[in-house]
Amino acid sequence: MTRILILVGSLRAGSTNRQLAEAAVKLAPDGVEVVPFDALADIPFYNEDIDVEGSVPAAAAGLREAARSCDAFLLFCPEHNGTVPAVLKNAIDWLSRPRGAGAFGGKPVAVVGATFGRYGGVWAQDAARKAASIAGGKVIEGLKLSVPGSLTRFAETHPADDTELAAQLTEIIAGLHSHVDEAAGATQLLSDAARRH
Repeated sequence: MTRILILVGSLRAGSTNRQLAEAAVKLAPDGVEVVPFDALADIPFYNEDIDVEGSVPAAAAGLREAARSCDAFLLFCPEHNGTVPAVLKNAIDWLSRPRGAGAFGGKPVAVVGATFGRYGGVWAQDAARKAASIAGGKVIEGLKLSVPGSLTRFAETHPADDTELAAQLTEIIAGLHSHVDEAAGATQLLSDAARRH
């Protein structure tokens, strides 16, 4: 079973990005579990003084544990003033530490999102991809979805019931799943080669 962890960069209960995340959970195919992490609001801003073994804030420790137990990440990124929302960037910062051994661990990452504006938040999503990559994730550049005009588009239709979006989200989830399978296959080959020598 492939486990994909969802991080949503909006805290608003009715946000369109949260609705997109709900759709992703519903659309997960057999063999894939899509799990949202819902405690980003409880994580303090990253501060090395409080990132001390044995006393890491509970919500941050929970995020790291959820990240370590997943196989891939799906980030839902709205756009705040042209860039990544602070809550999502803060999660990436926590997952980037300790330096060189962060919880992203080279796992596949896809970034998608929706905004009211006409470009669908591409600036913010590109910034999130950059941050996640530097933090140690393996960002899959081909897996993208930027939804413009979201408040109008989802005014009466949930994203899960939007045929076009449902198909696109399903494709992104399947793409993450295939990259997890590829990584597992490569790891097995290396392990087999090491045993032969």
